[in-house]
Amino acid sequence: MLINLHVKNLALIEETEVDFTDHLNILTGETGAGKSILIGSIQSALGAKIPKDMIRNGCDSALIELIFHTKSEAVRKKMEEFEIPFEDGEIIISRRITNHRVINKVNDISVTIGRLKELSPLLLDLSGQHENQLLLKPQNHLKIIDSYHRNLITPIKEKTASLYHEYQELRQTLSEQNMGEEQRIREMEFLKYEIQEIEEANLQSGEDETLEAQYQKVSHAREILSDCSAVHEMTAGQSGCAGDLIGSAVQKLYTVESMDAGAKGLTEQLQTIDSLLNDFNRELSGYIDSMEFDGEQFAELEDRLNLINHLKAKYGDSIEKIQKYHDDSVEKYEKLSNYEEYISKIKRELSKVREKLDIQCDKLTSLRKDAAIPLTQLIKEALRDLNFLDVEFEIVFEQSAQYSPHGRDTVCFMISTNPGQAVRPLHEIASGGELSRIMLAIKSILADEEGIETLIFDEIDTGISGRTAQKVSERLACIAKKRQVIAITHLPQIAAMADAHYLIEKTSDSNSTISNIYLLTEEESIKELARMLGGVRITDAVLQNAREMRTLAKQ
Repeated sequence: MLINLHVKNLALIEETEVDFTDHLNILTGETGAGKSILIGSIQSALGAKIPKDMIRNGCDSALIELIFHTKSEAVRKKMEEFEIPFEDGEIIISRRITNHRVINKVNDISVTIGRLKELSPLLLDLSGQHENQLLLKPQNHLKIIDSYHRNLITPIKEKTASLYHEYQELRQTLSEQNMGEEQRIREMEFLKYEIQEIEEANLQSGEDETLEAQYQKVSHAREILSDCSAVHEMTAGQSGCAGDLIGSAVQKLYTVESMDAGAKGLTEQLQTIDSLLNDFNRELSGYIDSMEFDGEQFAELEDRLNLINHLKAKYGDSIEKIQKYHDDSVEKYEKLSNYEEYISKIKRELSKVREKLDIQCDKLTSLRKDAAIPLTQLIKEALRDLNFLDVEFEIVFEQSAQYSPHGRDTVCFMISTNPGQAVRPLHEIASGGELSRIMLAIKSILADEEGIETLIFDEIDTGISGRTAQKVSERLACIAKKRQVIAITHLPQIAAMADAHYLIEKTSDSNSTISNIYLLTEEESIKELARMLGGVRITDAVLQNAREMRTLAKQ
């Protein structure tokens, strides 16, 4: 579950820290107090995009940090996969935002945004204010069914997606081979010319680098010979050269050594230098003798390099790429030489893949229909708990003639909320308040199936009031018995159910506006309920009403 949230220098938040509890955590506050910023900070910490203008004015950076404690086996496996230390079930996620970059860390190990997004859904499920609108798109209904029986359906979906991509590649290949006899012959002649051109060159791996080195040496032979000859003159070729001077110096040190034995070490060092210089001069002379410019050799090198560079320009920027082009061309030529057999082979492969794809699609349909039976019943029961008294709910399947990575199923949630009214597609008849309750029902069911430890609801109470609000609060309290729930609400019926009640409050002065969050005591919670019930003026009667509401909620 989410244990702690720490936010610093983000929008209206200067710095705030919240310790969340088990079960039902309720956040309330006036409109504009910063509730959405707080929920947005959690979303941002888990990988959502962070606009740079969210950094508080006058600050260089912002920080969001979440601390989780989890027993999830899926989380443990993911942490092992990412090679991130994971002890005692604790996970610390932090994101530091500057004007230049965002630094993401999990347990003090830097991670990519992609890895953060992989880990996040395993830790919590966050329903934002606009997520209810997803129910208006039937393509999302299929995702809900697949999530309900994820363990059974996901492996078959992966096989289906793999076969679908193989099927599409074969279809693409087949469509590209649709050519007439004249075009086929023309293509073969062109390939034959290219293959022959590469083969006649008789290229050797690494040959271009060796030839280039030789070319550089031969092309600069005159300059090299001139400079080396000058060096030889300096060291051994003329009176007063380095060799003569060192020889004279050795003789003088012999004289010194005859008068002082302590100079023997110096004499030996200079003798070594003299010997090294003589060796150097012998090697230099041999190198000069080898530097004869051969015009014929130079022309051959130049022609060979020109040929290789010509082939590189046509077929690839390295000998390896040229050879690969040759091999691919040979393969194409052989296919065109046996064109009818090649096309027949593709069609046979396409037929086999289609058969396999049909089998996987049928398996998917069967699994989804099996999942839809209990899911339909669970959704109906949950909706009745949420004050849909005479609700009818069905999941209708149809099969598309076209394949997709998800199979061929199309799914539509059908609902009737009034007695005697036929079920119709959910997106045609559901109001905003009904969508909120349907999403709450689905989220609670999926959380049980997926083992999610924390659910966050941002204004799940949109469009509801009265008895319906009371039913929603009871449903939230029921869900919170088995997992942590964090909810933002404007309704006192829901706030009264809180196991921990937090107030988000905005304060302003002439220089700045700051949002803070506080854990309320029991008495402070009652006063906040009274504010939600009575508005600006809180009378004794309103306070008493709030107290009774809180007492009934505890029961």
